Amino acid sequence: MSKPCTFCRIVAGELPATVVHEDDDTLAFLDHRPVFHGHTLVVPKIHLEILSELPAERVAAFFTLAQRLERAVEDGLGADGSTILINNVVSQSVPHLHLHVIPRRRKDGLRFWLGPRHPYDAENRIEDFAERIRAALVSA
Repeated sequence: MSKPCTFCRIVAGELPATVVHEDDDTLAFLDHRPVFHGHTLVVPKIHLEILSELPAERVAAFFTLAQRLERAVEDGLGADGSTILINNVVSQSVPHLHLHVIPRRRKDGLRFWLGPRHPYDAENRIEDFAERIRAALVSA
């Protein structure tokens, strides 16, 4: 039997969480292992693992809440900015769609490093990759 989803258990009230927002479709709560204090997670109340599984009719409300929380985290905590992040499968500590709103301050020490970089070349042509994505986009 598979292990019950931690976020589904939080949504159901079976596990504690410090909630900052709740509506019919979403729950936002503070991460219990924050990168910085105020690090907030936004989850849909239905169990989904990745962003592409979020029903189209819920996308606007989910991201509108993310925008509101971005402003609330930054303004409420006096942060200089924020990092907004969704991991799909890789680096996803809980297999349930969740969006991170992480408050940031200049020189806070966090290095969000996107690397190593792999430039396009004669063997890996940029247009070939673009065409593969365009073709997959048609069927998505």
